[in-house]
Amino acid sequence: MAEQRDTSDEEGYGIGAVARRLGVPAPTLRTWNLRYGIGPSRRSPGGHRRYDRADLRRLEEMSRLIHQGVPPAEAAREALRGTPAPASEPAEPAPAVEPGAAVPSVAMLSRAAVRLDGRTLDEGLAAALARHGVAWTWAHLVVPVFRAISRRQAQTGAGIEVEHVFSDRVLAALHPLLATGRAAGRPVLLACAEEEQHSLPVYALGAVLASAMGVDARVLGARVPYPALADAVRALGPSAVFVWSQQEETGDPAPLAALPAVRPPYRLVVGGPGWHAELPRGVVRVDSLDAAVSTLVAAAR
Repeated sequence: MAEQRDTSDEEGYGIGAVARRLGVPAPTLRTWNLRYGIGPSRRSPGGHRRYDRADLRRLEEMSRLIHQGVPPAEAAREALRGTPAPASEPAEPAPAVEPGAAVPSVAMLSRAAVRLDGRTLDEGLAAALARHGVAWTWAHLVVPVFRAISRRQAQTGAGIEVEHVFSDRVLAALHPLLATGRAAGRPVLLACAEEEQHSLPVYALGAVLASAMGVDARVLGARVPYPALADAVRALGPSAVFVWSQQEETGDPAPLAALPAVRPPYRLVVGGPGWHAELPRGVVRVDSLDAAVSTLVAAAR
């Protein structure tokens, strides 16, 4: 059999392949290209933009710098120059990650959660975030671990403490990334619906917006009364407002219609399985993290 030659670099890589390879969502890659000029440098014979290996190295460096705390615009400049940049001081101490630290499996993190082993959880989450970023870590580690914890609770009737410890360590890992968004421009305001206590998806979304997209994301957290959300809208004049509902009892959409109109106007976006089918006119519903990021970044431009 004739030896097959690897022509992937000659042909280049499509955006989907690059997104899977780096663990960075395709909408994020498009935004990095449009906003910071770090994108595909060659074209296929059919005229499609393609990434080569040098492009991949630049994107890997940009992703690494961002997850060390460097603002995205600065990370892009340094990646394009090919020189390292000092990381910005994080909002709170983060666990040190040894170079080449192994990203844990779902089973490993699940066992650490059952043992209430906060240190192992911190180290594993830090390694995953540094290597793959928030979106990948959320989809491939955090959500599956929560599913495993839920199955264990259903089987044994116990394990609330396991869920709480894991939630606490995920939140601690995400918090420093929220401080990496730019201060200029109108912020994006993120909140849970009134009485909604499941706030981690909101923090994950905020961390993606801030660390990967450079958006000023302000997270109000769990159980935000609608009058308080209205006051925050008036005070901040956001470009977009995102409201999360995990449970059906918190997903009454009627109060959304009473949120104040401000100038310039903002986009009102909701996510989560709790919302009832009928939403007020003008409210946008998203059904995934990628869709939420794309919608909110578009509003923030």
